[in-house]
Amino acid sequence: MIGLGKNATILTCAVTGNLTRPDQHPGLPITPQQIADACIEAGEAGAAVVHIHVRNPETGAPSMDIGLYQDVVNRIREASPRLIINLTTGPGSRFTPSSEDIRVAGPGTTLTTPEKRVEHVGAIRPEICTLDLNTMFSFGSIVMNTPPTVRAMAAEIRKFGVLPELELFDTGDIQLANDLIADGTLDRKPLVQLVMGVKYGAPATPDALATMVRMLPTESIWAAFGIGRMSFPFVALSLLHGGHVRVGLEDNIYISKGVLAESNAQLVRKARQIVESLGARLASSEEARDILQIGR
Repeated sequence: MIGLGKNATILTCAVTGNLTRPDQHPGLPITPQQIADACIEAGEAGAAVVHIHVRNPETGAPSMDIGLYQDVVNRIREASPRLIINLTTGPGSRFTPSSEDIRVAGPGTTLTTPEKRVEHVGAIRPEICTLDLNTMFSFGSIVMNTPPTVRAMAAEIRKFGVLPELELFDTGDIQLANDLIADGTLDRKPLVQLVMGVKYGAPATPDALATMVRMLPTESIWAAFGIGRMSFPFVALSLLHGGHVRVGLEDNIYISKGVLAESNAQLVRKARQIVESLGARLASSEEARDILQIGR
């Protein structure tokens, strides 16, 4: 594990996500220009990595359009060529049972093939892409990432030469990660993101974080983040446990209780203050590339 004070701390900014709605935050980035600008501003504020979903520019709904991903990435690479890009592969895993027959997919189902879920990664070749290992309830749906699906996606991601970031939502996901490392599907030094506070996943508590950290492969490079009001507390908790950190409007829309954040950059600046107040510092994109051994 990377301990506090041994290395600079990598901050990832998740600028828009899949579930945060425009009616919840009027400044939520929607268009490719808005998403790219939010990423560039977050980088200027201290983020070394930007985590990207795309949206339908007309409706604000989540999208898997490769052209939208390419537009966003092109804009970022032109303005901030060393900012590390992390593209989501989460969309395409949701099953919503029909109210008439639970065996039939109903409205809201997005299930698609593993190859389709990583198609944009192969086309764009970011430095990092996510690889979700969770199967869990999500509102009235089920998010499904079966071992065969994860193996197929991991094989494609490796073929593309992209670093997978394992998204782990509970302790069972860590057991799956360990099995995938043991059988050679994943590298022995994985990049891990612990997602804390999603309902029916691991709670956003110090005890849950400590348990999950103890279960991680010993060579992991890891971060953790909390959802909603636990976002900023988890900047401190992750750092003190030896991990890296993440903030952004995907995870939390408030800068303080009841006060909407002006921007992703404002969230990054507050996280930076927390990191520095604890005697650590944020990694630059160049330092993060060295830590993660990418794009050197």
